[in-house]
Amino acid sequence: MNSQEQGRRTFPISEKWIYSGLILLLLVLLVTTILLASVPPVDRDALTHHLFVPKLWLKHGGIYEIPEIHFSYYPMNLDLLYMIPLYFGNDIIPKYIHYCFALLTGLLLYRHLKKRLGMGYGLLGALFFLSVPIIVKLSITVYVDLGVVFFTTASLLLLFHWAEKNFLPPYLILAGLCCGLAAGTKYNGLIGVVVLTLLVPMLYQQSATRERQSNGKALLWGVVFAVATLASFSPWLIRNHAWTGNPIYPLHNSLFQKWRAPAINQHTPTQVDLADTLRQATRQGSSAFISRKILYNEPWWQTLLLPLRFFYEGQDDNPRFFDGKLTPFLLLLPALAFLFRSTNARQRREQKFLLSFALLYFFFTFFQEAMRIRYIVPIVPPLVILSMYGLQETLQRISAWIANPRLRKMVRLAVAACILGSILGYNGQYLASQFAVVNPMPYLRGQISRDAYITTFRPEYPAIQHTNAVVPQNAKVLCIFLGNRGYYMDFQPVFEQPFGNGIFMQFLSKKQKNKNIVQMLNKENITHVLIRDDLTYSWVQQLKETERQFFSPLFNSATQPIFSKFGYTLFAIIQPSHR
Repeated sequence: MNSQEQGRRTFPISEKWIYSGLILLLLVLLVTTILLASVPPVDRDALTHHLFVPKLWLKHGGIYEIPEIHFSYYPMNLDLLYMIPLYFGNDIIPKYIHYCFALLTGLLLYRHLKKRLGMGYGLLGALFFLSVPIIVKLSITVYVDLGVVFFTTASLLLLFHWAEKNFLPPYLILAGLCCGLAAGTKYNGLIGVVVLTLLVPMLYQQSATRERQSNGKALLWGVVFAVATLASFSPWLIRNHAWTGNPIYPLHNSLFQKWRAPAINQHTPTQVDLADTLRQATRQGSSAFISRKILYNEPWWQTLLLPLRFFYEGQDDNPRFFDGKLTPFLLLLPALAFLFRSTNARQRREQKFLLSFALLYFFFTFFQEAMRIRYIVPIVPPLVILSMYGLQETLQRISAWIANPRLRKMVRLAVAACILGSILGYNGQYLASQFAVVNPMPYLRGQISRDAYITTFRPEYPAIQHTNAVVPQNAKVLCIFLGNRGYYMDFQPVFEQPFGNGIFMQFLSKKQKNKNIVQMLNKENITHVLIRDDLTYSWVQQLKETERQFFSPLFNSATQPIFSKFGYTLFAIIQPSHR
């Protein structure tokens, strides 16, 4: 009896009405997600680069280098797709495009699980994936993470297909191309490239017959996969190398600059130089733990539990709790798959491969500087597959333990209902909460305007609108504490975070202290200033008296504002009088 027949026998979902119920739940989830996505974009990353950079490219007539926006150097496969609706003046459709990649991933999971375990598990796996809180959150935003999820999952499942089809090269090459597309969507996809390249030889050795096993051939297949990956990722590598000399700019830029140094100053990187660079890279992970200790005063045992806390402690928009939400069932159900091991050799091999991918991807990401659930979201589909295996194996064990057919059916139904109800209840509660957070209905019913909706979430929007109306499009406006959110700006923003290494920091340096701040801004062709009042006031208050005097010619212009409402002020820079 194959695994699909076992799934149909042990999991009480063979009845058509249960299939219909799962399909109905999928349709409800689809409609509610689309409703949540059908509002103007207000999320930070959408306004700082996922929509802002494509808008600038359209305005310029093509892709060009934007040094002042470091996000513009990131790979942007999905952002290129967003340019199409932006060209026609629609910035809500990019959300639907992003959501389509979640639906496509759900389809991949459905087809794989249907083939392995049956239609019921396929439908349930797709429903489970699409309702996971972080997937719901990403599905209603103009981000790119779901593109990484889709391409990585496609690559992983194509590797299984490659092993099934007697290691035919086209399937391996296609898997590599998909993996490269993931890296070309977001730099986090590079982790998938590294992990899958390492796992390809392992998959070959474990799947091949004893006569065909060969370390050399296994490594060769890994090289083929890596070359295919590089081919589809190469356009972004070539672009960045042409612009900066670093194909993965701004990542590891110091290392690439050291390699380029001989052509500039005849300095050859030494072993000490490379050791320092590697030491700095390895310190990034530990610095994240140190910063959590300083910022949140977490005890040592909470630090040790960080990998587990990702699954049950997440909160949206809260960096302490990983800026996102998963579900503990992605931790519990896969554990059942390994507690009750399948007797099917292929299933065990695939489960081991899925677990290896999830663990390696998780810990490669975990030891980076920022701990965000979004960054590990490509492990969700493998964990969903393992969850379905865990559920199937649990129900199969129950069937083996209980001899009475009637009692066995009742217990299986009770266990299945309890698990499914808990999963859908947990995920459904999060989905319902998003209607209070996003609040789409007043906008969709026409009760509030687009401008009013955006202002609810972005209080700087009225000031930006007014600036768009009174300032020429080619004018440069110094934006202080505006968070680099430039999508709604039709003028040329020059973003300034005074605590960073920007214009103000340059002015306060010794070389600039004898210059007038207004003259310095004039040299940069900056004619207006848009500020967030509270943060700017707090920053000015913490300056030394001598430093305040340096900036007084600039902020004296604020006494004659062009716009001053809702905590934001726009003023023109008053030129110094010449006697």
